[in-house]
Amino acid sequence: MVKETGFYDILGVGPASSAEEIKKAYRKLALKYHPDKNPNEGEKFKLISQAYEVLSDPKKRELYDQGGEQAIKEGGMSGSGFSSPMDIFNMFFGGGSRMQRERKGKNVVHQLSVTLAEMYNGSTRKLGLQKNVICEKCDGYGGKKGTLEKCSNCKGRGVQIQVQQIGPGMIQQIQSMCPDCQGQGERFNSKDRCKNCTGQKVERKKKILEVHIDKGMKDGQKITYYGEGDQEPGLEPGDVIIVLDQNEHPVFQRQHDNLIMKMEIKLVEALCGFKRTITTLDNRELMISSPPGKVLKHNDIKSVQNEGMPIYKDPCERGQLIIQFIVEFPENGWISNSMLPDLEALLPPREELVIYDDAEEVDLCDADLSSQQHAHSGESYEEDEGPRGGVQCHTQ
Repeated sequence: MVKETGFYDILGVGPASSAEEIKKAYRKLALKYHPDKNPNEGEKFKLISQAYEVLSDPKKRELYDQGGEQAIKEGGMSGSGFSSPMDIFNMFFGGGSRMQRERKGKNVVHQLSVTLAEMYNGSTRKLGLQKNVICEKCDGYGGKKGTLEKCSNCKGRGVQIQVQQIGPGMIQQIQSMCPDCQGQGERFNSKDRCKNCTGQKVERKKKILEVHIDKGMKDGQKITYYGEGDQEPGLEPGDVIIVLDQNEHPVFQRQHDNLIMKMEIKLVEALCGFKRTITTLDNRELMISSPPGKVLKHNDIKSVQNEGMPIYKDPCERGQLIIQFIVEFPENGWISNSMLPDLEALLPPREELVIYDDAEEVDLCDADLSSQQHAHSGESYEEDEGPRGGVQCHTQ
């Protein structure tokens, strides 16, 4: 039992979740609540990052499970001890170091929903992006060259300082970005400002990317388009990072390079053999058969070699197709008395048991769990009489 589940609740996972499930939950939530997409969800993004920072580290997770958030704080991660949410995001999505980011523009991360069939067969998708590009009219200068002047509001500092008195003999200085020059320290007069970009130096344009999904790619895998991010004067353009998000498939589940499926068979098929066809993810028909006399038990697991997922970058090789057999027993729960001798002759003999003279014989009836609720109210229920004269079950 874990002491508390707050961090698990933030990520929408349970205490028994695997590291991969925690990673996937963070990926979806971080992209959803990133400040670039949701400027008003900064606190939510921070909590998501803190939860992932703890639960993604086996030692911190064990400490949290045993003692909760208090144990994490006492372990040296209190308050500002948590890493920056943006640093965690950039490390997760491959954003590089802080020094590298100062020389490059921001990376743009997009999540692309793909099907299991697309990862099996390979696919090409077109993705339309809106991005900043250097203004063609002013070449990123922002206005008429030679007319840039020092901002009169902030005196070229790019920031403005406000002084507030908060008590007798106590003042507080508040520093904020200058609204007139947007922190640049310089600005154009309205008549000299570029009419195309309104002095912003960049303009928004649509870019169509062709995303190539190779055979065998995995959920969460990143595809990076270097230099395709937002442009900014004086900086190298950032990258566009596409993160694959695999949809659930109605038949197959993926486990690494293997595919897993369940196949329901009837009791006669489990005992006497069967033939079934299944449709693969590339629309081939596979004949699955079990020979007569080969008995399959409920939940037996068998595999078909080389019919799993293609191996990434080696698509001629595939993993296994793993089949779990679910044996369906007769729906009415009864077998004709005339069939019993033949079945007993074919099946292994019953185990010989010693039955004592004072043993009390009872009959079985179908369990009704709702009777537990009625037991306290004094209500009673009855079972219908079965084919062999069954028994009536009562609760008082």
